[in-house]
Amino acid sequence: MLLWILISVIIVSLIAFVGIFFLAFKEKFLKKILILFIALASGALLGGAFFHLIPESLELGIGKVSLYIIGGILIFFVLEKFLYWRHCHKGKCPVHTFRYTILIGDALHNFIDGLIIAAAYLINIGLGITTTIAIILHEIPQEIGDFGVLVYGGFKKGRAMLYNFFSALTAILGALVGYFLSASIDTTFLLPFAAGGFIYIAATDLIPELHKRIKISESLLQLIFILVGLALMWLLKCGCF
Repeated sequence: MLLWILISVIIVSLIAFVGIFFLAFKEKFLKKILILFIALASGALLGGAFFHLIPESLELGIGKVSLYIIGGILIFFVLEKFLYWRHCHKGKCPVHTFRYTILIGDALHNFIDGLIIAAAYLINIGLGITTTIAIILHEIPQEIGDFGVLVYGGFKKGRAMLYNFFSALTAILGALVGYFLSASIDTTFLLPFAAGGFIYIAATDLIPELHKRIKISESLLQLIFILVGLALMWLLKCGCF
């Protein structure tokens, strides 16, 4: 099981390098690609939360699950509010003066991702895989944005990519902590906590980005990709893959 966990968090960490490939495209084309990834990630995160994480955690009791979901939402709000953790999907953001704080915030975020992935795998492999996929789909637009912010903040591309990768490596530390922590405490509570985080990210960060595109054709395409993300999570739930 530990091997599955480590492979998953290593893949998630390697997503930090995705920004360098996408910056090769023209800005106009990149924005079109990013908005589709954001829509897909929105559907995947919501599907991961409602189709997988919450149902798997109901053994804790609906009262506790509800509290953990709310706790997850509030914790992610605090992270974003006080650590200036921003999932910026534009090449230029007003936070370039806080580039080191962004890296610290991302490192903490990735540590939590590692905890969540470990907890999911400890329930069953299927849940671990679906949770990893949901995180990866969200990480792609986030890492592209973070890379762009670091470059805009004054880092050279190579240095920005390397620092971004170092902050992503904390996912491995989180996974190891989650795995060995499970020997002493029940880590099932991390599932509804993660669900709250997924819901928060989708509802407050990703979906508002989609609202910035108001053309009917773009809105329909966004809806299609949200549904694709939801469908992917549902198909994984019913074992259709």
